Amino acid sequence: MSAIETVVVPIHRAGWPFIAAFAVVSLILGFFVAEPLGWIGLVLTLWCAYFFRDPDRVTPTRPGLLISPADGRVTMIVPAVPPPELGMGEAPRTRISIFLNVFNVHINRVPADGTIVAAEYHKGTFVNAALDKASQENERMALRHRLPDGREIAYVQIAGLVARRILCWAKAGDEVKAGQRFGLIRFGSRTDIYLPDGVVPLVCVGQNAIGGETVIADLNAAEPQRQGEVR
Repeated sequence: MSAIETVVVPIHRAGWPFIAAFAVVSLILGFFVAEPLGWIGLVLTLWCAYFFRDPDRVTPTRPGLLISPADGRVTMIVPAVPPPELGMGEAPRTRISIFLNVFNVHINRVPADGTIVAAEYHKGTFVNAALDKASQENERMALRHRLPDGREIAYVQIAGLVARRILCWAKAGDEVKAGQRFGLIRFGSRTDIYLPDGVVPLVCVGQNAIGGETVIADLNAAEPQRQGEVR
């Protein structure tokens, strides 16, 4: 990869209408209202383009690996019941929550090869996505995913305090690959993933995950849950 490619990355097509709108408003403000407002608008236009960036990722492909579905900070690793609309029962599973701030890449990626069994939308509120109750109360799109070995995982796009739009291109019956793009959340949000019974996370609370690259669990691993500290 060249130095230019590390700085200039593709913009997802879903972002172009927003970038164009920001640019037009900036021009109007700069020419017809006040020049300083035009410069502020330019900064916001550049931020909008940065928000919708869609870089390629190098996804580990060894069978058994579960890859992070999103960029962001791991904020919680707790036992929790998957969203009821997925029909996965009431037994708690280990849930890893990844919080995306407005500077993270917001493209969501499939954690593993397999089949989408169900894709269910739930209309909800827009509390701070960093809060635990956001899993139950916020607007969300939940996916139930069957792995090649028959076990199942779930991953959920959760709208945040600022986010007002969840885009999901996956649907029930789709055959998917690890690292494949499946959705996008605008602007600031959270992504949860529910692991199969007995699978231990390979990430710690506070770590920054890279969607499509960071290994968050290994179905074949036997090591205890990792601990971390700031150094």
